[in-house]
Amino acid sequence: MSKKQNKIFIISGPSGVGEDVIIDGLKKKIKFNQLTTTVTRKMRVGERQGKPYYFITAKKFKTMIKNKEFVEWAIVYGDYRGCPKKEIKRLLKLNKPILWKVDWQGVKTAKKTFPGQVVAIFIIPDSYQILEKRLVKRGWDSIQTIKNRKKFTLEWFKHKSIYDYIVVNHQGKLRQAINETVTIIREELEG
Repeated sequence: MSKKQNKIFIISGPSGVGEDVIIDGLKKKIKFNQLTTTVTRKMRVGERQGKPYYFITAKKFKTMIKNKEFVEWAIVYGDYRGCPKKEIKRLLKLNKPILWKVDWQGVKTAKKTFPGQVVAIFIIPDSYQILEKRLVKRGWDSIQTIKNRKKFTLEWFKHKSIYDYIVVNHQGKLRQAINETVTIIREELEG
């Protein structure tokens, strides 16, 4: 397999920044294998098993941790999230670039585990106030949950130096953020 085909592109940013929409836009322009993360949170409307996550119980997740079945895992917003080793191994065998959505903690682990293969792109909002408005408008979380997320969101910015690129998803300019991310990925694949 070539280094180009083994590249792992991480799209990462705090909840509400638009990672999923950017990923959907990327998939229309570049051929990827998308890594599916395993989570313990409840399914939301429109989600199903394997799209966009594998949903399991906290008990099962903890058993997988004990059995060392994860490349990386973390507690994010009170729920467990992680990448099973078998998922990344399966995708690496397919000889295509991999797209992975993971938080900053996962970026650090991925860069250590797959040196030279990971390109981490940090998606950020114009401001925290705009991000908070997006979360409220989305309507998935209570106002208290959104306020509790602020501390974790600010942690992302403390670790921005681990990212290779930063893309601002400006309010009302989603297409621009998608195109900027596509340009970064194409240049990495060609380089």
